[in-house]
Amino acid sequence: MDAFTAGLLQRIEATESDLTRAQETGDDFLAEVEQGELEDLQRLAAEHGVQLHPASTA
Repeated sequence: MDAFTAGLLQRIEATESDLTRAQETGDDFLAEVEQGELEDLQRLAAEHGVQLHPASTA
């Protein structure tokens, strides 16, 4: 796995974690921000042919 792919997957995992934490604490604004970031990262992954684990496709 190259550095780009590893870094992208790491960012997606961290963003998913941050999104979950925001949702659990009821921080709707932060949840929206994290959701947008996650969607951007998923789009970037798709554009570069990076396979995501199932939790990253929701």
